[in-house]
Amino acid sequence: MKPIYHSFLIPLVIVSGLWSSCKVTRPYSKPAILPAPDYRGASLSDTTNMAGLNWSAVFTDTVLNRLIFQGLQANFELKIAIERINEAKANLRMSKAAFLPEVNTNVSVKQSKLAYPQSFGIFDNSTQYDFGITTAWEIDVWGKLSSAKRASLAELLASDATRRAVQTQLIANIANYYYDLLSLDEQLAVTQKTALNRKADADAIQLLFESSVLNGVAVVQSEANYYEADLAIPDIEQKIKETEHALSILLARSPGKIERTSLRQQKLDYDLKPGIPAQLLANRPDVQQAEYVFRAAFERTNVAKTNFYPALTITAAGGFSSLALKDWLNSAGLFGHIAGGLTQPLFNRGINKARLTTAQSQQKQALYNFELSLLKASQEVSDALSAYQFAIQKESKRKKQLTALTKAVSFNKELLNYSKNTNYTDVLTAEQNLLAAELKSINDQSQKLRAVVNLYRALGGGWK
Repeated sequence: MKPIYHSFLIPLVIVSGLWSSCKVTRPYSKPAILPAPDYRGASLSDTTNMAGLNWSAVFTDTVLNRLIFQGLQANFELKIAIERINEAKANLRMSKAAFLPEVNTNVSVKQSKLAYPQSFGIFDNSTQYDFGITTAWEIDVWGKLSSAKRASLAELLASDATRRAVQTQLIANIANYYYDLLSLDEQLAVTQKTALNRKADADAIQLLFESSVLNGVAVVQSEANYYEADLAIPDIEQKIKETEHALSILLARSPGKIERTSLRQQKLDYDLKPGIPAQLLANRPDVQQAEYVFRAAFERTNVAKTNFYPALTITAAGGFSSLALKDWLNSAGLFGHIAGGLTQPLFNRGINKARLTTAQSQQKQALYNFELSLLKASQEVSDALSAYQFAIQKESKRKKQLTALTKAVSFNKELLNYSKNTNYTDVLTAEQNLLAAELKSINDQSQKLRAVVNLYRALGGGWK
C-alpha cells in the first residue's frame, strides 16, 4: 500500500491546490469610477470625438506638420519611452519562463588527497569525474506564477501607454511652441511698426516745437515714447530665440532657427468635438497607463498572498560519476533521482505580512492615482474648451476696441497739429492704449490656437 500512497500524494496535493487557488488569488476587474468625470459648462451629447483625428488633419500648416514628423522620429524622450517598452517585454518573457523547468548542467573534475584509517600518515590521491544534469520545476499551485505574469503584462501595457502619452504631449508641445513663435513674430512686427511711427511722431513734434506750436515738454515726451517702444523690441527678440531653442530640443537639434509661416495664415475657426467624458478612458493614454499600473499592483498583491502557502517543487538530477576517466560515461557510473517537495515558510511570516501590507498599500495608491488622472483629464478638457470659448467672445469686442483706439490716436494727432492747447499726453496715452490692445489681440489669436492644441491633447489625440 505504501507505493500506492506515494503515487497518489503529489497529484492529490496538486488537485487540492488548484481547487483552492481561486481563494488565494482574485481575478482582476476594472475599478468603478464614482462620480463620473464631467466637462464643466459644456452640454455634450455627440459622441464624435476629435481625438480620433490624425494630428495632420488637426494641424493644417504644412511646416508645422514637418516639424511634428521630425519630432516623432528624433525626440529623445520618445526614444527613452520606447526602450522602456523593450525592458517591459524582457520582464514579461522572464515571467513566462518561470512556468518552464529550470535545467542546469555540471561538468567537474575533483582531485583529493585521502588518509585512510591506520595508514600511519600515508595519503592516497584520487580523482573524481562528474557530469550531471539537474532540473527544478515549481508548479503554479496557488496562482503565484500566473499573477506574476499578468503583472508583467500589465506593466508592459503601461509602458506602451506611457510611450503614447509622451507622443501626445510631444505633438502638443511642438504645436504650442510653433504657435508661440508665430505670436511673437506678430508682436515683433507690431512693436517695430509702432517704434517707427513714434520715431516719425518725435520728428514731427520737433518741427512743431521749432515752429513754436508746441513746447519742449512735448518734445521730450515724444522721444521717451519712441524709446519705450524701441526698447521692447530686444525683449521680444530674446523670447523668440528662447522659444526656438526650446523647440529645437524637442526636435533633437542643436539650438537654432526654426522655419515657420505666419499667424495670419493659420486656421483659427475649428469645429471642436470633445465627445463625452466616458471616452477619456478609451482615448487618454495617461489614464490607460494609470489603470495598467493599478492592474499590475493588483496582481502583485495576489503574489504577496501566495507567499503564505507552501510552494510545490519537483526536482530531478541525473548523470555520470566515476573515480576513473575510462569508466566515466559507462553504465557503472550512471546515477539519477527525482523528488517532489513542499516548502512552507516558518519563521518569515512577519516578512510576508509586511510584503502583503506593502503590496496592498501600493494597490490603493495606484487606484487613487487612476481616479486622480481621470479628474485631471476632465479638468484639462474643461479648461481648453473654456479658453477657446472666451477667446471667441473677446474677438469681436477686441476689433471694436482697436477701431476706437486707432481713431483716438488719429484725432489727437490732428488736434496736436492745429491747436496749441492740445496736450501731447493725450496722444501718448492713446498710442500706448493702442499698442496694448494690438498685443492683446495677438494674444487672443494665440489663445484660440493653444486651446485647440490643448483640447486635442486633453482628449487623448495624437497617438492613433
